[in-house]
Amino acid sequence: MHIAMVVYDRFTALDVVGPYEMLSRLPDARVEFVAERAGPVRADTGFLSVVADRALHEVRRPDVVVVAGGPGTFAQAGNPALLDWLRAADAGTTWTTSVCSGSLLLAAAGLLGGRRATCHWLAADFLRQYDAEPTGERVVFDGKYVTAAGVSAGIDMALALVGRIAGDDHARAVQLFTEYDPRPPYDAGSPHKAPAHLVEEFRTDSRFTLM
Repeated sequence: MHIAMVVYDRFTALDVVGPYEMLSRLPDARVEFVAERAGPVRADTGFLSVVADRALHEVRRPDVVVVAGGPGTFAQAGNPALLDWLRAADAGTTWTTSVCSGSLLLAAAGLLGGRRATCHWLAADFLRQYDAEPTGERVVFDGKYVTAAGVSAGIDMALALVGRIAGDDHARAVQLFTEYDPRPPYDAGSPHKAPAHLVEEFRTDSRFTLM
């Protein structure tokens, strides 16, 4: 199974690293990081790069596509090279997926029109601009399209996808092996749970914009 993980300048690292850890443990998995050009791609913090194994045009028919989100999303939403590739790749995928604001790129490519989808809570309203139906769910399956909410939700999405592809028992084995048993020390992981002043700070402070 060929899995193409799409990155671009200023992607968020956990958006692809989390799903990679889960999906790479599928039977016969072959995972590649892909970008508009092969080579190092810098994450949003500036501290980390991943190496794109191949350029988009070299990857013809992946079985699974995973599109990262991050502050670079909005610059890519008008990138015809990426959007054209997403449309072409999607024609042959078994699963087309995204994490965080990556769903905006699927939507910009015209793949989520009329579909339920999710993304980072700060970017949810942008899905409506592309005729997608935003939800507050952590992971959304709509046909072969699977979208995850912000950043860490990509792990849940990928683990759920492992279950769909290889069965529940294999997914449980992956969860056990990776010791994925989250018990966060705080209960502020969504805007519905976090203190109101923090939510407002994220909404109004330009340092935290996804754009």
